[in-house]
Amino acid sequence: MFIGHFGLGLGAKKAAPSVSLGTLFMASQFADLLWPTLLLLGIERVVVQPGITAMTPLNFVSYPYSHSLLMLCLWGVAVGGIYAALRRAPLVAAVTLALLVVSHWVLDFITHRPDLPLTPTGSTRVGLGLWNSIPATLAVEATIFAIGLALYLRATRARRRAGTIGLWSLVAFLLLIYAASTFGPPPPTAAAVAWSAQAMWLLVAWAYWLERNRTAHD
Repeated sequence: MFIGHFGLGLGAKKAAPSVSLGTLFMASQFADLLWPTLLLLGIERVVVQPGITAMTPLNFVSYPYSHSLLMLCLWGVAVGGIYAALRRAPLVAAVTLALLVVSHWVLDFITHRPDLPLTPTGSTRVGLGLWNSIPATLAVEATIFAIGLALYLRATRARRRAGTIGLWSLVAFLLLIYAASTFGPPPPTAAAVAWSAQAMWLLVAWAYWLERNRTAHD
């Protein structure tokens, strides 16, 4: 799952209009923003194994702290609580962010083969395996992304031209990355995966900039 997570971030703007899209993206992709750092530190592990699923060549050997259900629930409470404390935000904003963090596991549960842990220390691994079908995965992700984008467009309007150009450029870039990762060659090493995944922070920064050029509908 890739653009599906961003789709939820976009759609959440309707529920929490006071929260920046950058923060919503950070929450919806919290697991994947934390994961590459843990890979580089040797705390979690992935192996490039072409053919393990139709959609991705990555074998997620161990990622208990970034992708287990229990940890994402705890991370969600932490993200929502810290945001509420720092911004004195309404409860709906904090709850939205917490749910977005947890939503990452739910969407991954749909797409991943049985490799998602429930707890950091348990042996149970789950996943419905949507990634075994490229057409089905593309259909599900595209639908989530389209709905999220539609909700974001209903929740916001451009304050200046940059708000329109920036949004559609972001959408095009996300779709381009998704296509490249789906149909392009596998990454050469696990380290390359980790370093390229760190670039996702640039998408969060892009979203913060975009919000400076858009405003919530009255």
